[in-house]
Amino acid sequence: MFPTTIAGSLPKPVWLAEPNRLWAPWKLAGQDLAAGKLDATVLAIKQQEDAGIDIVTDGEQSRQHFVHGFLELVDGIDFTRKVEMGIRNNRYKAMVPTVVGELRLKRRVHAEEARCARAHTRRQLKFTLPGPMTIIDTIADSHYGDRVKMAFAFAQLLNEEARGLAADGVDVIQFDEPAFNVYPEQVNDWGIEAMHTAVHGLTCASAVHICYGYGIQANLDWKATLGGEWRQYELIFPALARSRIDQVSLECRNSKVPMSLLALLPGKAIQVGAIDVANETTETAEDVTAVVAEALRHVPADKIILSTNCGMAPMRSDLAWGKLAALRDGAELARQRMANLNRGNGILLLPQSRQKS
Repeated sequence: MFPTTIAGSLPKPVWLAEPNRLWAPWKLAGQDLAAGKLDATVLAIKQQEDAGIDIVTDGEQSRQHFVHGFLELVDGIDFTRKVEMGIRNNRYKAMVPTVVGELRLKRRVHAEEARCARAHTRRQLKFTLPGPMTIIDTIADSHYGDRVKMAFAFAQLLNEEARGLAADGVDVIQFDEPAFNVYPEQVNDWGIEAMHTAVHGLTCASAVHICYGYGIQANLDWKATLGGEWRQYELIFPALARSRIDQVSLECRNSKVPMSLLALLPGKAIQVGAIDVANETTETAEDVTAVVAEALRHVPADKIILSTNCGMAPMRSDLAWGKLAALRDGAELARQRMANLNRGNGILLLPQSRQKS
């Protein structure tokens, strides 16, 4: 009950990339870089296991960015032709490459790190890929002239890679779609169908991660404009509930998302974000258990997976490992209290100060 996982990314070792930043430049090159990425992948697996994480990931150690790490092995993209573009509905600007021709995979994108991760853990393995809508929101187009058509072209490539990952022994493939929070009408019009293209024929579990972004200043500023309740999820959950996606990963800790919205996803496993990646405070076990208690009002216990709100790539390593330890401890505390409740002891899944018999 209440298995633990992470949204996907972890800080990279200081010998591999510059710490505490997104788009961190690599410190190695050539064969040294290729070997260093796999060494960091093994280290990330080991550190998650030591932290008690049940469903581990590769930590995205081989990727400079969660989107562009996939794009690097796609034909039809010119990385020398970068333009500044507003992404996530102009929340912030980034220098992005340009689509200049038909999109094709040069070869398998993540086979090496996926197989490396699978060889070094007996735990369930989750692997993350960018979602089609988020990709087209993070790249310029001078070929297709139709961003929906381009999204489905990317969805086909994602499906090709996802099938390969499933064959490599990955248990859960998660598509990261922060753009789902920004363009709800498009999600309902074509975004979920693009996801269906991406997951077609998969033999493992599928998930979609929808959050309010990394703990960077542009995202913090955006959140400050969203008011007292964040109801973006409400606009897309009914369609997601009808979708063929197995799991939905959400930001819950310290967010203003009404937890009652989780009831709009009947039948789905919910990766409940119980760790805030946008602050430097390490949660306590009680903090995590409080999130579980709120989720249990709307989601069956056997459908709850505990996770982080978002990726930890730009976070200090010591802070990340402390937060993962809190996730482990909170899950264990929640299991103990649930066991007591099931035995009829009347102990609610609430912080100690709020319990009553």
